[in-house]
Amino acid sequence: MVLLDVVGRPDALARLREVGAVGPTTDVVAVHLDHDVPPGRELRRRLAAAGTRAVPDGTALEVGAYEDVPDVPRRTLVLGGARSGKSVEAERRLESYPEVLYVATGGSRNGDTEWAARVTAHQERRPGSWRTTETCDLVPLLKDDGPPLLVDCLSLWLTDAMDSVGAWDDAEWADGGERELRERVRALTEAVRETRRTVVAVSNEVGSGIVPATASGRRYRDELGRLNTAFAQECEQVLLVVAGQAVVLRG
Repeated sequence: MVLLDVVGRPDALARLREVGAVGPTTDVVAVHLDHDVPPGRELRRRLAAAGTRAVPDGTALEVGAYEDVPDVPRRTLVLGGARSGKSVEAERRLESYPEVLYVATGGSRNGDTEWAARVTAHQERRPGSWRTTETCDLVPLLKDDGPPLLVDCLSLWLTDAMDSVGAWDDAEWADGGERELRERVRALTEAVRETRRTVVAVSNEVGSGIVPATASGRRYRDELGRLNTAFAQECEQVLLVVAGQAVVLRG
């Protein structure tokens, strides 16, 4: 049994797991829960994501007793709009793991200082033990064994895929581009279904408001909706983040 400030110091739990002091059968009980921690269902959800639990003050704990702690979802999709907090929510779900591979699908944009500032803000939030790779080639990573993957985000993966198949040109789209994109999405979702790794993926939820003015914008909106739906079907847990609040849609 371990008593630990899970919410305030998830990195400490990660280090204990890294050295083997905390394993699958260790009962991890969260302590030092103050008024900065959301109470009730939200607290239980955050602790369950780390494979931990909380108990009321004054509870007598028995070392070695079996406690029914929810299994940590192996595949999670986190949806949300712009600046909704979806990336923070995704990162929070893996911050108690000793190793995480952060898969950045956005790449670099030479001369774009605003984009560089966004990337830097993401990097500064991540634990120092996390590794980062910039790629849209997700299928090989999902097929390999290794630490958990945090994919941020599927929206940019789709942009790259649609660029590759010529989706913005109506003639190329009709002459095999649409078919090739469907195949890429199928390969991705099959890899998610079969992966042995823990995966948390981020994607944008679009199409709830303004209709894009261009045909290419409407095409992207529609394809992202289809991708999100197909990916979500392979996940044990799906979350929608609105104004920093996570709503559990599945799991």
